[in-house]
Amino acid sequence: MRDTLGRALSLGLGLAMAGKEQVEKTIEELVRKGEVSRAESKDLVDDLVKRGDELKDQIESATRERVQAVMKEGGMATREEVARLEQRIEELERKLNTEH
Repeated sequence: MRDTLGRALSLGLGLAMAGKEQVEKTIEELVRKGEVSRAESKDLVDDLVKRGDELKDQIESATRERVQAVMKEGGMATREEVARLEQRIEELERKLNTEH
């Protein structure tokens, strides 16, 4: 099963990210070819879906970190910084309106 798992994992990121339905189709094909037993197929599907979810989380985290780094390097304001600036502007507008 380990060898089969390795080959299934080598199908690539696309399969891991494709979702449970695509993984099930691919594993069913391996069952038809006799490369995976019917008994092993459910465990294999569950394992691939779990690994796909973990990989997706890692990719999302890495992407988020990279976007934040690019924004920081480019001098772009974060959502929190913009919110603080908006609050300061509102406070200044209120002060101006009460003085006139």
